[in-house]
Amino acid sequence: MYGLLLQAAIEIIRAKYGQEIWEQIRNTLNIETNSFSVFQQYGETLFMRVTRNLSEIRNEPVCDLMNVFGTEFVSYISNYGYDRVLRILGHNMRDFLNGLDNLHEYMRYTYPRMRPPSFYVEKESAHGLTLHYRSRRRGYVHYVIGQIMEVGRRFYDTKVQIEIISEQDETELSHVILELKFENTAYVQHTIANKQSNELNLAIDCYVFYELFPFHIILSDTLAIISAGESLTQLFPHIVGELVRDIFTLVRPSVALNSIEIVSHSNNVFEFASIEPLHKFLNDNEPETHEKKSEDTSEMLLSISAHQEVHEEYLRLRGQMLYVEEWKLIIYLATPVLENLDVMFNTGLFINDLSMHDSSRDLVLAGTQQSAELKLALDQEKQKSKALEDSMKKLDVEMKRTDLLLYQMIPKKIADRLRGGEKAATLCETFESCTILFSDVVGFTTICSSLTPMEVVSVLNEMYTKFDKCLEAHNCFKVETIGDAYMLVSGVPERAKNHAAEIIDMAFDMLDSIVTVTNPTNNEKLKIRIGCHSGPVVAGIAGIKMPRYCLFGDTVTTANRLEQTSKALHIHVTEATYQLLERKIYDVQERPKLAINGGLTVPTYFILNKKDRSGKVIQRPFQSILSQMKREETEEAKLKQTNSLKGGLPRNSNSAKAKDSSVVPTTIPESERQLVPPEHNAVPAIVIKSDDTTTQVTQNTTGGSKNLDCQSLQTNETISEPNNSAKIPSRSVRSKACAVL
Repeated sequence: MYGLLLQAAIEIIRAKYGQEIWEQIRNTLNIETNSFSVFQQYGETLFMRVTRNLSEIRNEPVCDLMNVFGTEFVSYISNYGYDRVLRILGHNMRDFLNGLDNLHEYMRYTYPRMRPPSFYVEKESAHGLTLHYRSRRRGYVHYVIGQIMEVGRRFYDTKVQIEIISEQDETELSHVILELKFENTAYVQHTIANKQSNELNLAIDCYVFYELFPFHIILSDTLAIISAGESLTQLFPHIVGELVRDIFTLVRPSVALNSIEIVSHSNNVFEFASIEPLHKFLNDNEPETHEKKSEDTSEMLLSISAHQEVHEEYLRLRGQMLYVEEWKLIIYLATPVLENLDVMFNTGLFINDLSMHDSSRDLVLAGTQQSAELKLALDQEKQKSKALEDSMKKLDVEMKRTDLLLYQMIPKKIADRLRGGEKAATLCETFESCTILFSDVVGFTTICSSLTPMEVVSVLNEMYTKFDKCLEAHNCFKVETIGDAYMLVSGVPERAKNHAAEIIDMAFDMLDSIVTVTNPTNNEKLKIRIGCHSGPVVAGIAGIKMPRYCLFGDTVTTANRLEQTSKALHIHVTEATYQLLERKIYDVQERPKLAINGGLTVPTYFILNKKDRSGKVIQRPFQSILSQMKREETEEAKLKQTNSLKGGLPRNSNSAKAKDSSVVPTTIPESERQLVPPEHNAVPAIVIKSDDTTTQVTQNTTGGSKNLDCQSLQTNETISEPNNSAKIPSRSVRSKACAVL
């Protein structure tokens, strides 16, 4: 099958169903090329495979799609000028159908390896006719029906109704009988003209007939050769008396070789090829005629070089079969098929052997003169086609890269609509339920202060790359990243019922990934905290510069608030998200109610673990780090309590657990000394700094004796979360150390 049919089908699919459908068909059928060369041959089954795949995607019958392809094909070939060939087939619809079998004969030079179907007309009437269609390809009957109906409408302004009478499979052929209904006024005029011509009684001498048709063959009812032209008898001296099937094989039309089929196909071109070759010649064009057959076979084989190929030249005849009522015989008016002088020389024919009344001589001579130019033009066309095909492949690769980049910024469904010409305002959509996740790095500002800019970028790139790889296993969409903040959503833009579970599973994978990223300065593992909330949002694209798919609504604000009040390596969720989860498979820890949205308090939870189907807790890498953190916090709290009871201070050099604390001795400034009573001698104040609290202890002595003033011992406890975006106001509480001491 030539690429003209395939390329036409591609253009029709793109125009009627969109580029996305064609890309889906390409991926399904593993078609590498994005276009097909018109003059190149491809697999016979590819066209039907494309049609069946389109039928599955569109849920439309294959026969309807084939009809559409046939109808649109007539319009498509107008781009290549083939509509002119269709127009000159006849004055009316009847002439077109009677000459339809010869259409591919006119295109044999452009498509030499074409396997054309066969058509012939019978049972004509004033209201239509019966059309027989035979083809080696099965399943194309509706494709042909669409073409015939479109030709009648476009070129002859005739409405044609076609009905399939019968369809059967013959040996290597599919035979379909079609009934065509249309106003066949040309048949009535033709019948009247035949009656008038039959009134003439003209006789012709046999000598004149033989002179006019030097390649004619007269056949009996049994297809025995009764007479043959003079030029034909020179090539086959003993042809008279032989059966035509013993000398020639029928190339086209695809019918049985008998008198009944021949008479019924009088409007078709009959092409025969000789069974035996006329000449044999080597690659060096040294001919070897039939006379060498009498020589010793072994000597002939020895005279041929091992790497020389033997080419055989056969005689090909093309013409018309007619039944002569007066003779009760069938006459075949034929001419030889000669592409150039080389073929004529190899078959043993000369210019004088051809008839003078037709254009056979002119065609052979003109074809020889123009063959060099045509060959050069064909080579150039092939080179251009090859260069164009390579350019199309490169363009296809670049388009894939562009699409990949675009789909990473905007969801595929939204990007395709935006590229199709829709305005950004029409893409906004309300989603009744989705789940949003926020995460950030604990103590990121402190970490950045000790890193170079390139190290900061490197750490963020490593962290986000790991998170992005986790996205491939979950139905989540990455909304954006700002600094160390990472925002995800599930249920947008593709709606999903299990969006809460998808987000929680993604959160667990993020916690597993973050513990593999370390701070370059001290090799400590980074820690993130996560907050999630479920609810309605509005999603869309705002603006025209650097468009981004954004989410709007209180759900976004609440999810961000949950992240700010979360803890390191914890997943903090609201009641709305908790209700959407399957509680049997998650371990949950309830937290105190949280004030959000102007003071409204809501219950929140920590999602601690996930269980498998058997109810066993799934062990994850981050949980070992979390357990170690909890042990360190417990030991540090115990150490602080012990030191407070003893009146001592934690030592940085001896306690690894208090490595984040610092002891800073200070004295009262000159400007503040007036606040101290003169009878008191102030001693240096001790400020104890830790992650959770800051305690300032001041000891005063009077008259050389050390007295502990309980009222001057105060504890200022400030709850501070290591996030830049959210700070909870500090509150002062009175230390219990006074009573103890």
